Amino acid sequence: MQNWIFDIRSRTFFLLLVAFLILLYLAVAKIVLVYDTGFESYISKLVGNRTIDLTMGVFTELGWVLYPIFVSIILFIIKRTRRLGLVLLLSLLVGSMAVAYMRCYTGYEKPTLEYLGAQLPIKSGADVGVPCQIDGTFPAGATVRTTIFAFIIGYALSRRFPRGWYLLWIYPAVVSISRLYLLQEYPSTVLSGVIFGILIANIVSKKLKIELIFDNSKT
Repeated sequence: MQNWIFDIRSRTFFLLLVAFLILLYLAVAKIVLVYDTGFESYISKLVGNRTIDLTMGVFTELGWVLYPIFVSIILFIIKRTRRLGLVLLLSLLVGSMAVAYMRCYTGYEKPTLEYLGAQLPIKSGADVGVPCQIDGTFPAGATVRTTIFAFIIGYALSRRFPRGWYLLWIYPAVVSISRLYLLQEYPSTVLSGVIFGILIANIVSKKLKIELIFDNSKT
C-alpha cells in the first residue's frame, strides 16, 4: 500500500499535469467562466439555513494557511518525524507561493455575488498575499493546502492504517465544499486546486525522498 505514491508518479503525473494546464488555459481564456458563474448563482439561492451556514463557516476556517503549517512545524521539531515535517512544510510553502502568483497573473477573479447567509462572529485569517490588485482565485488556495496535507500525511499513515488513511481526504473535501457554499470559489478553481496540490506534494516528496520516513519505523 505504501507504494501508491510511486504509482502516481509513474502512471498519472503526466495526465494530471496536462489536466491542470488545460484548466489553466480555460481559466485564462475565461471559457469556463459562464459555467462557474451559473453554479455560483445556483449556490447563492441555497444559503439561509443558519446551522448549515455556520457549519460551512467553521469548515472554511479549517483551511486557513497557518493550521497545516503549524502541524508541519510540530512534526519537524520532533526528531522521529522531522523528514515528514520538512516535506509537508516545504510543500505547503511552495504550493502557497505558487498559488499566490498564479491567482494574480491568471486574472480569474473571485465570485462577485454577495454571500447573504449567517457568518461566524470572527474574521477570517489573511491568506498569502500577491503582488497585484487582482483578488484572484485560480487555483483555490485552501484546496491546494488541504490537498497537500491529506496527500503527504496520508502517505505517512498508509502503512499503519492501510484503509483508514483515506479518511484524511475528508479534510480537503469539506473545506472545498464550504468555499463553494460561501461563494469564495468556483468549481473549476477547486478542481484545479486538487490537481495542483497533488502535483506539488508529489514533486516535493520525491525530491526529499519521503519514503525514508519508514526507515526507522517500528512497524
